[in-house]
Amino acid sequence: MTVKTETPDEASAATARQEALAPQKKPRSLAGLWFVLPFFAAYVLFLVWPTILGLYYSFTDKSLTGRPVSWIGLDNWAEAFGDQRAWDALWNTAVFTLYSTPPLVIIAIILALLVNRARKMGWFLRMAFFAPFVLPVSVVTMIWMWMYQPDGGLVNHYLQLLGIQSPEAATLWLQDENTAMMAVVMTTVWWTVGFNFLLYLAAIQSIQPEVYEAAAIDGANWWQQLWGITLPLLKKTTGLVIVLQLIASLRIFDQMYLMTAGGPNRATEVAIHYIYIAGFEGFRIGYASALSYVLFVLILIVSIVQFRIFSREED
Repeated sequence: MTVKTETPDEASAATARQEALAPQKKPRSLAGLWFVLPFFAAYVLFLVWPTILGLYYSFTDKSLTGRPVSWIGLDNWAEAFGDQRAWDALWNTAVFTLYSTPPLVIIAIILALLVNRARKMGWFLRMAFFAPFVLPVSVVTMIWMWMYQPDGGLVNHYLQLLGIQSPEAATLWLQDENTAMMAVVMTTVWWTVGFNFLLYLAAIQSIQPEVYEAAAIDGANWWQQLWGITLPLLKKTTGLVIVLQLIASLRIFDQMYLMTAGGPNRATEVAIHYIYIAGFEGFRIGYASALSYVLFVLILIVSIVQFRIFSREED
């Protein structure tokens, strides 16, 4: 038995054929960088650079009065942690977050379940529930400030029709320390629940119908399917909604400023509002920068804790 061996010429020819048949690597092109460059430049100019500059200002006495900037170290930070008004504003922010987050999650789930079952009117309900979210904050606050008017406002009018209050005891929703915060919370829930509603509706509609069919064959009714199938499969969406809502609530400013301007008696003065007062009314940009970074660190800690909690539940 003889073994056929390749000559050097045959081996080199075979190697040349393999190299010819192998896919050729295309040279890397830098053309894609030109598409990314405008966004990257805007990102650095309007986000990265102001962030770095704000951190630098937090260690200086930067002012809008135009006086020379001098380095003062941790004085702004020490003052921020010892400022009682800053702590009160932070507490008001936490109260708003505590009041607004649960209804924005629960109501969104209820609306998504309702629309998912309403086949014929589903398109109309989706439009109706999401429509307020596209309104600008100035329009939303104008509508609700009119509704909260003591005389002639819709809220007091319907409370009187239901016999909950008398015409002589009309509630001063935005002028009373006990009701101003809740009034802004109700406005915020009406305005922003549509976004969470769409997230939950998309998650519900992504669940395979075969899962419900198998549960129905086993004798599970709608309520059992809700608690045994729907809600467990919505855990990831719920985690996302809670994290986004906590971040949005901790950054509350627009509707609070337009509806109450922090009053009455600073009962609705939140963290960003106080930062605005310190920077643009007190002209202390350095101190406002330190307050901003304290709030930033707080939001970062809350976000990390939430992600860790939901990641642990998934594991």
